[in-house]
Amino acid sequence: MSDRTLSALVAGAFAAALGALCVTPATAQEFTPAQKKIQAEHTEQVKSGKVEPCFGTALKGQNDCYAGAGTTCAGTSTADYQGNAFKLVPKGTCTTLSTPKGQGSLTPKA
Repeated sequence: MSDRTLSALVAGAFAAALGALCVTPATAQEFTPAQKKIQAEHTEQVKSGKVEPCFGTALKGQNDCYAGAGTTCAGTSTADYQGNAFKLVPKGTCTTLSTPKGQGSLTPKA
């Protein structure tokens, strides 16, 4: 499988995962209209192919979306460089980002 095909498959999988994660609450709480708007904007950005979610690069409370079980969405990460929280970054740059906890990742970190 070519790198281009693999990249397209990964981007599609992330777009689908982002949509599912941001639409389904991790808790019993409902999202506010503002949160729903942010989620929709982020999903569209990922679908555009111009950005990708980069796990382990967000500072505490500055993640763009999913931050693991028991959280809702944007701004809910509880620690700097939390492995299951991400920032949206320009496509192709995630794994080149360095943090005190290592490189950015295209998949959630343990």
